[in-house]
Amino acid sequence: MLHITLRQLQVFEAVARLLSFSRAAEELHLTQPAVSMQIKQLEGSVGLPLFEQIGKKIFLTDAGNEVYHYSRSIAQQLAEAEAVLGEMKGLKRGKLNISVVSTANYFAPQLLALFCQRNQNVTLSLNVINREVLINQLAHNEMDLGVMGLPPDGLDIDAEPFMENPLVVIAPPSHSLARERQIPLSRLAQETFIVREEGSGTRSAMERFFAQQNLSLSTGMETSTNEAIKQAVRAGMGLGVVSIHTITLELETKRLVVLDVESFPILRHWYVVHRKGKRLSAVAQAFKEFLLQEAAQVMQTVKA
Repeated sequence: MLHITLRQLQVFEAVARLLSFSRAAEELHLTQPAVSMQIKQLEGSVGLPLFEQIGKKIFLTDAGNEVYHYSRSIAQQLAEAEAVLGEMKGLKRGKLNISVVSTANYFAPQLLALFCQRNQNVTLSLNVINREVLINQLAHNEMDLGVMGLPPDGLDIDAEPFMENPLVVIAPPSHSLARERQIPLSRLAQETFIVREEGSGTRSAMERFFAQQNLSLSTGMETSTNEAIKQAVRAGMGLGVVSIHTITLELETKRLVVLDVESFPILRHWYVVHRKGKRLSAVAQAFKEFLLQEAAQVMQTVKA
């Protein structure tokens, strides 16, 4: 049986996350020798080295990666316990740890700002990540709530839609199709497209849609950000398919246009997600209910 203390795991988690004994000591308000002693004792209990030093840098060993995984899970469980116990004491405050896919970052801050205006004792941690990382966080229960497009299959999660997420075809205003109406889908097959990276929810939805229409598209470039797609489209490198929520500013300033293509927009939804059976804190539950009940109306008001 491992004789490991919570303090040792807390110190280890900080060192593993920061990959620095000195920065971990600063974060935990400890001396560096005290941090080193805790890690040494933990390694003694585990019976394996958890870090290796190459030059002036430290890296996790295979055993260290395993302990890091469990230490983060334990830290999350303790945070949930602290939140629940705080609610039982009647504390009207809390921390909200939210992860959103990069496309959702175009509207998430506005929703979070309104929620925090109504709940001023809430502190926020907002992580903007790609779909693959968010799915990994879900699998390891590393956030309170997530916001994403189509939820993944095969994960034991709760996922509820809270707002429409239309995908549209964008072009520069000078494009030959910019003034056309009811553009046939077959006409798009003659164009080059700028697309998101493999695994992106937007790209998956786009490819699935065109496959159903028995159409194949020519890809000129793939990129990991919506901003790069918009810049490439503006530069005349091709067309793009993006969420309508990502181009509000470009439409207002007439830097981009939405093409009138038959069968578009592709209608999708935004989902609020968390692990099934997760006991949400009062703050997380309140934000989830806010999304489900008010997000769509709030965003319509913002657009107006």
